[in-house]
Amino acid sequence: MKHYRPHIFVVVALAIVLSSGWHGTLRNALTDLRFGWVSRQATGDVVVIAIDAPSIEKIGVWPWPRRLHADLLRRLEIADVRDIVFDVDFSAPSDAASDQAFVDALRSAGGSVALPSFKQPGAAGGNGAAVYINRPLKQFGDHSWTAVVNVAVERDGLVRRYPFGENLDGQFLPSMGAVLAGQYHAKREPFLIDFSIRTASIPRVSYIDVLRGDEATLAKLRNKKVIIGSTALELGDRFNTPNGGVVSGPLLQALAAESIFQDRTLRQTSDIVTLAGLCMISLIMMFAWRRLSASMRVVLLVGMAAAVETIAILLQGKLPLILDTSLFHTAIAVYMAAIALDEIDLRDWLGRIAENRFQRIAMSLGDGLVCTDKNHLITVWNPGAAAIFGYDPAEMIGRPFDQICATGAEAATGSISRCEEARARSRLPGGLVMEFDGRRKNGEVFPVEACFSGWQGTDGFQYGAILRDISVRKREGERIRYLAEYDSLTGLANRDTLHAELAAMISSAEMAAGEVALLVIGLDSFQHINDMLGHACGDLVLRAVSGRLNAETGGAGVVARLSGDEFAIAIPYADMTETVEQFCERIGLAFSAPLLAGARQHRVTVSIGAATYPLGGNTADELLSNSHLALSRAKAARRGGHVLFEKTIREELEARLTLEAELALAVERNEFELFYQPQVRLADGGLLGAEALIRWHHPLRGMVSPAEFMPVVNTSAISEPIGGWVLETACRQARIWERAGHNVRVGINLSPSQLQSGDLATSVAEMLEITGLSPSLLELEVTEDILLVNEDKALDTFRRIQDLGVRVVFDDFGTGYGSLSYLKKFPLNGLKIDRSFVLELRADSGDAAIVGSTIGLSKQLGLSVIAEGIEDRATADLLMSMGCEQGQGYFFGRPMPAQAFESKFLMMQDAPAKVLERGEAA
Repeated sequence: MKHYRPHIFVVVALAIVLSSGWHGTLRNALTDLRFGWVSRQATGDVVVIAIDAPSIEKIGVWPWPRRLHADLLRRLEIADVRDIVFDVDFSAPSDAASDQAFVDALRSAGGSVALPSFKQPGAAGGNGAAVYINRPLKQFGDHSWTAVVNVAVERDGLVRRYPFGENLDGQFLPSMGAVLAGQYHAKREPFLIDFSIRTASIPRVSYIDVLRGDEATLAKLRNKKVIIGSTALELGDRFNTPNGGVVSGPLLQALAAESIFQDRTLRQTSDIVTLAGLCMISLIMMFAWRRLSASMRVVLLVGMAAAVETIAILLQGKLPLILDTSLFHTAIAVYMAAIALDEIDLRDWLGRIAENRFQRIAMSLGDGLVCTDKNHLITVWNPGAAAIFGYDPAEMIGRPFDQICATGAEAATGSISRCEEARARSRLPGGLVMEFDGRRKNGEVFPVEACFSGWQGTDGFQYGAILRDISVRKREGERIRYLAEYDSLTGLANRDTLHAELAAMISSAEMAAGEVALLVIGLDSFQHINDMLGHACGDLVLRAVSGRLNAETGGAGVVARLSGDEFAIAIPYADMTETVEQFCERIGLAFSAPLLAGARQHRVTVSIGAATYPLGGNTADELLSNSHLALSRAKAARRGGHVLFEKTIREELEARLTLEAELALAVERNEFELFYQPQVRLADGGLLGAEALIRWHHPLRGMVSPAEFMPVVNTSAISEPIGGWVLETACRQARIWERAGHNVRVGINLSPSQLQSGDLATSVAEMLEITGLSPSLLELEVTEDILLVNEDKALDTFRRIQDLGVRVVFDDFGTGYGSLSYLKKFPLNGLKIDRSFVLELRADSGDAAIVGSTIGLSKQLGLSVIAEGIEDRATADLLMSMGCEQGQGYFFGRPMPAQAFESKFLMMQDAPAKVLERGEAA
């Protein structure tokens, strides 16, 4: 069987070549090359009259009138041309005169002219389903021959074959080249054009020269056959031919005619010749395979290839035959490959290739690569391993692998045994990745990541390990873990670590029925340190705080930094020697002594919120949340104190959150209403104005007191929209009264958010413009908390409001801390004495003294004064006797809706309105 293996190899290769189609490609390539090796001249009997670029340029139009072709025919008739063929489309009519002139020229030529017919895709497209045949017009066909000009383009885009004619609609039409050669028959097969005939040897003249009757040109045409067609590039009639040639349609037809003239209608030899040649090659190689050396067999094969190709060239040059040598050369090439494989030890060759590749890869690896034999002695030690362990290859080749594994007390326990385990498991598919402690040449022990694998080699089972020094990765991992669990500034545990530790404490306390305390500690006014001394100083203070907290806990529990100026202590009750209250007090007292931060000492106070498990929460999240609530309560009550969480704190918060949500819905549902309380002159009871007071119609609770919801409004995000609604509603109502002839001044209470969030003066001006209200009928009441927000902004805003003509009044005068200074600093039109001084005015001499002084001061400053909270006639008389001119209170009227206010105070017929009498009646 081994003796026949090369021949079987050849048969299989030939079958593959034939089935894949490579045979045809190789055959065409060899035939085309032979055309290039042999050169043949044209006979000169066929001349191409070229419709070239100079002709198109001279005539100037395209397509040309057919009278030009008629003139050309007459010139050719004079030149005594034998046969004329046109490679020009005559299937469509032109103008009648030109067509008739061409008909007359054809008739005069006496049947020596052939016109083209050709097939082209019809309306169905170019898929071969529909074909349309273009023929010359009948009037032209009656006086001429018809010839087919179609040629077949092969799969590689080249034209090689040419037909003698085609059957069109059941009628045989000769091809144009066959007409020129005068040889055609319906049963003759298409032939291969002889492209060894050089196209440059085919005579060509220009159409315009013939048309002008150039004598030299006409002399070239005498007793010749001519073909007329386009050769200009712009007309696009081009075909690709072997050996990179590109020829025009008329030249291709002329080449075909020349092939027929010269008896060069080439045809392939039969398959029997090919089969016989293959059998001869095989017989020769069977005979010579074991009798001749490999080199002699190669020489023999080369000689056969040269002989075969020489015969093919002679046949193609002397006879119109093409010998297909593609399979011969394929068989010869396969025999040569078989000789090469027979002479080479393939397994050894492939092994050397693999080994060389492995060596190149091993030497270029950045990681260490170590290979051992079955006895675990090192056989490969690459530069990466030398860089990691410090040993040169000469020091390690032949040494046991365990030499690089750490042993002794400094190594991780079981390092060598783990290496043994890895070598055992490396036989498994995919090997094993593990870490062990390695030892450098200088004795340093360091972590190594290794990927062990094993394979069966020629010398037995072998092992390999890719080693990587992971010291840096380990250090970075530790650093990343530290940053993830601890605060980088103070070294304390961070929020995540506190949460995890707190959860663990709760779990332990739950099993032991114990308790856990959590303190959240906030630094009071820490932002002032950052603002005044800078963040670098602030960082020093934070480090000092963390140190003092650690000192106070004595290592018990967990001390953590939660955020910028918030710390926490989580500690089990079992580690405490005091109550939570006492622990909080001790932490607070610890900060009574100044903190040393750098070269400065700082006095810092802390507020503490504490919660305990299980009373203050059952989970870490609940304890953190409740401790923060307690801290907020501690800061709100007094700085430097502590608060232990109670359920009422959360209940109050939840109630506030519920109220905020209901207020937000109330804005959307328009549940608010303005009530109006009268303001009168005390002297005669005349109505001066009204204070607009907001009321809330709750869908379930009914009318809700402003004292319940206004504190929430003034400290939440809904303050601004509610304040804007109050301003707009009051201005619109005052404008309604103004248009009805009642100049009622309406007072509106401002909220701090209206001054903080935007431009209040602009808002007031826009509202006055929108509603059309007279500025003098609008009064804005401000309290001290509004002025405290931003004094400069408030001062500018209220000056601009006064410039509009709107009154600004100081409300609740006497209840703040800096009211007297505000009277001097801010542009005010009046003030309102708080009802807390008026209610007990007759019984409390102190209140009387304050009210009297306020009235006198106001008169000296030119401010109007209105007293709030007047509930009886005697109080009104006393105030009037003290010089107060305006009053407001239940004695004159309770707050009421706008319609009720109109009915009671604006519809009275007697003038001036006797509000005092109505008050007495009430």
